[in-house]
Amino acid sequence: MRKLLTRSIGFCAVIIIIGILVSQKIIVPRLDADFNTVRAHTPYLVSGKSQTLHDRLIVADLHADALLWKRNITQRHDYGHVDLPRLREGGVDIQIFSAVTKSPNGLNFDGNSADAPDDITKLAIVQLWPIRTWNSVYERAAYQSQRLQKVEANPKNQLIIARTQSDMNQASGTLIGVLATEGSHPLQGDIANIQKLYDEGYRMMGLQHFFDNALGGSLHGQSKGGLTNFGREAVLKMHQMDIIVDVAHSSEAVIREVLDLSPEPIIISHGGLASACPRTANRNMPDEILTEIANRGGLIGIGYFEGAICDITPVGIVDTILAAVKLMGPDAVALGSDFDGTVETSLDTSELAAITHELKERKIDEAVIRKVMGGNVQRFLSENLPQ
Repeated sequence: MRKLLTRSIGFCAVIIIIGILVSQKIIVPRLDADFNTVRAHTPYLVSGKSQTLHDRLIVADLHADALLWKRNITQRHDYGHVDLPRLREGGVDIQIFSAVTKSPNGLNFDGNSADAPDDITKLAIVQLWPIRTWNSVYERAAYQSQRLQKVEANPKNQLIIARTQSDMNQASGTLIGVLATEGSHPLQGDIANIQKLYDEGYRMMGLQHFFDNALGGSLHGQSKGGLTNFGREAVLKMHQMDIIVDVAHSSEAVIREVLDLSPEPIIISHGGLASACPRTANRNMPDEILTEIANRGGLIGIGYFEGAICDITPVGIVDTILAAVKLMGPDAVALGSDFDGTVETSLDTSELAAITHELKERKIDEAVIRKVMGGNVQRFLSENLPQ
């Protein structure tokens, strides 16, 4: 009987191990590939002159969620949007890596409940993240930072996580990464967690994501409310520590209060213009708010996904970039892809020269192209990261 029980336990263990291996080798990559798609297209035309210009540019992206996925970003993949080889193929010099830590089931742009079941809990479990992350939103942010720190620790990867202004001065070939939170729910209502996240390397913090949180209302939440007392305390603490505040998913009321609270520049890391695509009004801010952000020295990163812009092709991305330049001026506009953010795009990060080509085809001044493709982000980080 004992031998039979031992054999049964051993057989069950083998079945469990096989199930885990199948999950990690087949199911998890399939989830990643299905959620982060690139629309099928013929190779984009990039002229020799456009490629030469692109190769001379500083290229920067204000928002990608690659750390959410089990994908090894040091290796090239044929699915998803971002990894180090493709970043280098696309000429990217600066990449903001955003940590997604909570996302409501049934996600939509109109009104999500903060009490909705959380999809990131399921993803953390199925991807075999450390058990500490399964029930802690803070630990999910810490874990994603630690993943990028391991990449940084290997000199072969030529990646540095920028923590201070001086870190922006890197030799050619070194990719500069900046850590950001997708919403500040990792604070878990405790102001002390700002310092803890700072110690983990975070230098940019979104306030909300797709639901209201302890800091205030989300553009996609139920209250559409402004900052809470905790939210005001947190924003002031972030400014004090030279942590860049990102209001990409914040309610209009929250953004107005943040602007009233402090003269510090803020950003919208990934979005668009409702005036350029009226059906995106439940995702984008009115022109007056965007103009005020620009007047304060802030940035808006133009996303590449439906919901932020009407046409996700390089032509449509450039249409929105130019509308933003016309509204806010060339110093306030940047790229903010939302790569790997469970979105469909028309290109991955290796194909960014297609945007440069389209800008050049429109006869846009090269000084403006340099700014929107990455110069503005380089300048902003050089001025606003901690000294």
